[in-house]
Amino acid sequence: MRTRTSNTADPAPDSHGRRPQDDTASSDDHTPKPPATNTHTVLYDPDGMIEAELPFDRAPHEALIMAVLARRDPRLAPRDYEQIALQLTGHARAVAADVQRHAHRLPEDDGRRVLAEVVLAEAEQLLSAPQEGTAGCVQGRARMVRALYERLDRLAEASPASA
Repeated sequence: MRTRTSNTADPAPDSHGRRPQDDTASSDDHTPKPPATNTHTVLYDPDGMIEAELPFDRAPHEALIMAVLARRDPRLAPRDYEQIALQLTGHARAVAADVQRHAHRLPEDDGRRVLAEVVLAEAEQLLSAPQEGTAGCVQGRARMVRALYERLDRLAEASPASA
């Protein structure tokens, strides 16, 4: 015999007089099932429009970039360099996507678009290289994020209504 674990009233029987089964118990072995834990929703957004509407958390990344570039060799543990490189790589990809969205709004022969495409090509080349646990790797990625932000700012200045 099963016991209900819900505090809600029993649901009404269907047209055959059967009541819906309780989701928290199995009909075969009378063992309680764990409750469903899916608390997120997966959105289909192939064009990245949802992401485009979210502002960057720019200040912490700019502070990280300044700290990384302030010293010639900060002498951190390799795992710290790897973590910083991972953080900068993810952020660089997000900023690059935004730069690309802004650049594609401009005519193909516009100089700002051409410069953005050059910066994006350099970013893709750098970001496709394997990450290393070194100061040089981290500093290269920091410079790339800084260059992407500079390009994004110039593109946003050019089209303030669409930014």
